[in-house]
Amino acid sequence: MKWRMLFALSVAECLGMGLWFSASAVVEPLSIEWGLTESGRAWLTMSVQAGFVLGTLLSALLNLSDIFNARHLFAISAALGAIFNGQIVFVADGGAIALLLRFLTGVTLAGVYPPGMKIMASWFKEGRGMAMGVLVGALTLGSASPHLLRVVGGPEWRHLMLTASIAAAAAGLICFLFVKDGPHGVSGARFDARYILKVFANREVRLANFGYLGHMWELYAVWTWIPIFMTRSFSAYGVDQAAKWAALGGFGVIGIGAVGCVIAGLLADRYGRTTITIASLVISGA
Repeated sequence: MKWRMLFALSVAECLGMGLWFSASAVVEPLSIEWGLTESGRAWLTMSVQAGFVLGTLLSALLNLSDIFNARHLFAISAALGAIFNGQIVFVADGGAIALLLRFLTGVTLAGVYPPGMKIMASWFKEGRGMAMGVLVGALTLGSASPHLLRVVGGPEWRHLMLTASIAAAAAGLICFLFVKDGPHGVSGARFDARYILKVFANREVRLANFGYLGHMWELYAVWTWIPIFMTRSFSAYGVDQAAKWAALGGFGVIGIGAVGCVIAGLLADRYGRTTITIASLVISGA
């Protein structure tokens, strides 16, 4: 049963996380149609990040994943994300409306990624590192998927955005219909602001959080800009169909992380999570 649940949940995560870079993958045609400045291009991605941060904070403050069943929270959040992202095609003409809808999309993704981890942990006690690796790998592949959709589905940005929204709606449906709660689930405590101080007072937890912050900073800088870098570079060197090859390259750079996630998860269970994390950060930073 736990393997079936991990498979279903991974498929749902993969489909749902396509929302994250659905706009970033088509930033070039959007820039032309909407007349975006460099700042506007950057905010297309940063608005999602900001929304995700606010969403996770609100989720923690309101204790949403404990008040509501995590599977239901996942399904509802994925559906709302699909709606907000899809509305960009119909009502946005650039500027504030598009950024607001992308911000709201980021807020809803806070109900997809973290609850997914909670559901997975309820099924795995032994081999949790491997299961975590598989789930984060699916998340990574989903984040890369808009770049692949741009190659196989054509350059029209509206089609890509709608496809990502339909995939997110399907993710919510899969989680609602096929994913169940595991036997190792735990009930959460009520929010207590004093825990914030306790977290930063604990050296090990503090270092883990700072390490994750640095990792995310590096990760999203690369994930956001590498396809744009490749597009400009290939165009400068006269590569035929530069945008297509840059999208394929962007998918490869991001998507290969899925393989790394699974391998790291397996190694973490054997050699220790801290050891594998340190090695991964050093290699990635280098």
